[in-house]
Amino acid sequence: MNTVKFNTEKIVGKIKPMHAVNNGPANHYGTNNFELFRAAGIPFARNHDASFSASYGGSHTVDISAVFPNFDADVNDPASYDFPCTDKYVSECFSVGAKVFYRLGNRIEHEVKKYHIYAPKDPFKWAQICEHIIRHYTEGWADGFNYDLTYWEIWNEPDLHGKCWIGTNEQFFELYDITAKHLKKCFPNIKVGGPAVTGPQKVYNENFLAYVKEHGSPMDFFSYHCYGTCPEDYERRINAVNELIHKYGFDCEKILNEWNYVKAWSGDDFVYSLNQHSNIKGASFVASVIALGQKSELDMLMYYDARPGTRWNGMFDMESKPLKGYYPFYFFNKLYEMKNETESTVEGEKIHAVSASGNGKKGFFIVNYNDDDSVTDKVTLKAEISGLSGTSKVSYYMLDGETSGKLIREEITSANTYSPILTVEKNSLLYIEIENV
Repeated sequence: MNTVKFNTEKIVGKIKPMHAVNNGPANHYGTNNFELFRAAGIPFARNHDASFSASYGGSHTVDISAVFPNFDADVNDPASYDFPCTDKYVSECFSVGAKVFYRLGNRIEHEVKKYHIYAPKDPFKWAQICEHIIRHYTEGWADGFNYDLTYWEIWNEPDLHGKCWIGTNEQFFELYDITAKHLKKCFPNIKVGGPAVTGPQKVYNENFLAYVKEHGSPMDFFSYHCYGTCPEDYERRINAVNELIHKYGFDCEKILNEWNYVKAWSGDDFVYSLNQHSNIKGASFVASVIALGQKSELDMLMYYDARPGTRWNGMFDMESKPLKGYYPFYFFNKLYEMKNETESTVEGEKIHAVSASGNGKKGFFIVNYNDDDSVTDKVTLKAEISGLSGTSKVSYYMLDGETSGKLIREEITSANTYSPILTVEKNSLLYIEIENV
């Protein structure tokens, strides 16, 4: 029998923002998901690829080419900038409590002709453009704002040549160095980083880190991406990145800021992958990676993608209603609000668990995820929850193929160690909350 043990008296760390996402809330065809976004407590919204969505302002939003459309214009003149669509997008993120994680650069370009992914012809001017964007959103420049906007990421996937970057690797390394140094000189308290690399590009990462080390380039965080079908894919990727970070002696945050279920990038397996994002298999996969991320040497996890109207979005449907994939974010946020991670151990395969305490409550996040479609059996779990005192109410919430985050059971216990036997469906999330009564 699988056993999950929770010691509610032993605090092992802080619950980290594993439920951050790419892109924010949206008004979409007369509906919006603002309240759902707020209820899930999404802590950060990365704005990469926002310009694909008309709900955010389309091609007039976020990208450097949209905000500063004429590269030959005066970098110090507010009239050179086009902020309104991005202003609306950023303000709507903050309105639901999601701080913007700002990607400085441009969206991926799948088109046959490329427009805005070339290495900037003047990297020093490009850095000054970034400076003025930051001043607009944090210092009120050009009729701007004073947002608490800390994270500023330099470019996206420069290792993906022909879709995100056209130029040499050395040109990007130089752009990063020039921009990071300029921004940290102007704004010592912000966090700059990147390069949001894709895939296990060990040679690229080695070369980038060696360059940054040699040139003394600021790097408050290292960001990267991973797509796969099982938590083990993510564990290997996280460990490989951490090994490189330690090898080069960096003391920085590690942020995995694009991820989702992907079996392959073409053919039937790609279509199959897209079909999983909105169903219970995709949701339980999301929950398992969130749980693994919390227990890893990782500082933030950012799901791709909450952008409306795309099959990458397993959180909301076209009418802004919650899909199965919304609920892992919603329930993990309950742990996040408790702040303190407590000890949890799992004996058995395919089970992931995280627990927390705080605000007079204790929460338990238990996932049964299996990528093997031939397996249909339910799993029996024994949960051993120790460190309780007094009389407690135990509430069970279930996410599976039939149930979407509903309260399914309540009990009262006075035991110091509570040991329920649980039967859970394949690909499901069980959230348990305990509070004294």
